[in-house]
Amino acid sequence: MSTTSVGAKDHLDSSAWMATFAGMAGSLVAIGLARFAYSPLVPSLIEAHWFSAGDAVTLGAANFAGYLAGALLGRPLAGLLPNRALLRLLMLATSLAFIACAYPLSLAWFFGWRFVSGLAGGAIMVLVATSILPHIPASRRGFVSGMIFLGIGLGIAASGTAVPALMRLGLQETWLGLGGLSLLLTALSWFGWPPSAPPQGIAAPAVEHAPSHEGGVLRTLYGEYALNALGLVPVMLLLVDYVARGLGHGADTGAFYWVLYGVASVAGPVAVGSLADRVGYAAAYRIALLLQAVAVATLAVSGNPLVVGAATVIIGALTPGVVPLVLGRIHELLPHSQTEQRAAWSRATTAFALFQALGGYGYSYLFTHSGQSYAAVFLCGAVALTVALGADILVNARRRHHPGKRAAAIRS
Repeated sequence: MSTTSVGAKDHLDSSAWMATFAGMAGSLVAIGLARFAYSPLVPSLIEAHWFSAGDAVTLGAANFAGYLAGALLGRPLAGLLPNRALLRLLMLATSLAFIACAYPLSLAWFFGWRFVSGLAGGAIMVLVATSILPHIPASRRGFVSGMIFLGIGLGIAASGTAVPALMRLGLQETWLGLGGLSLLLTALSWFGWPPSAPPQGIAAPAVEHAPSHEGGVLRTLYGEYALNALGLVPVMLLLVDYVARGLGHGADTGAFYWVLYGVASVAGPVAVGSLADRVGYAAAYRIALLLQAVAVATLAVSGNPLVVGAATVIIGALTPGVVPLVLGRIHELLPHSQTEQRAAWSRATTAFALFQALGGYGYSYLFTHSGQSYAAVFLCGAVALTVALGADILVNARRRHHPGKRAAAIRS
């Protein structure tokens, strides 16, 4: 085959770019903004007497609960509606939730809409990449996957920059502004979502079941992704407070580190997706686990501003960056079945969502009952990431040492 034909085969045409933008817009609206834009609004919700401090925390948990429900319901919902229609509906629901939150009619009203936004985020996380990647040439899927989840990073960055700027207009205006931005992104991505069937030239081979040995690797991957959530939650919960109060640098410096975290998160998904295209998803994910473990452990043992800044950049980049890596790893293990890829990704997302929620409450309890020890919480996160890395190395070493068993399983 000539170099020209190979280049044409790997080229992203206009429909692929439109689908990529739609995916990025979906993750930005339903995950990036719906989850991360809430945190900087909490002080204003309390100061404006919309809700008490305890209620504000409960409303934050509503999004996590909805996200878990969405991860569980994403595949069943996809069986009721075409992917394109369902993804449009989920983005509209998130936009409506922002607008509804501008009117705090009651705690139940607000809780319900925060739950809806979380549900849409969980379902989009399950569906967005598996709806788009079958339409993308295999050699460009790492890059496109990174671009899709770039939306999460943009949401994190916006939570530290755009949301505070909107807050100068008022709390209600901020919610309406977020709703307007979400509606705009929904409209711009409306015709970008691809149809269910991929183009003939890059359609997936016929469905065949995963070998049993690969099934063991998949189950381990679910556990690793759950442990990854436990490793990331301490930073999402405590980074700003750690810099501001724990290190004594004040709220403004704490906010600066959150912006740094957000800026890094924008670059993370595309960078790790491109890395995976070069070295493979298995190697890239192990590198990511190692870097996260070192960075979170560093926060536990060092208060040096430059060291903390470097750790913040690494964790910020990999908070959304691990998403395309785990998704790509699933595609490597299940290369012949889009249905099984989606089922496996749904299980992985559910595991992450469950342990993210459990970690949030567990770490809050540990922080409170350890005399507000930041080191204890960060060390727990580092241990979780180290265990995940060890499990990945061990299970893949066993997989390489049993090629005969694997080949027999594939033939069967």
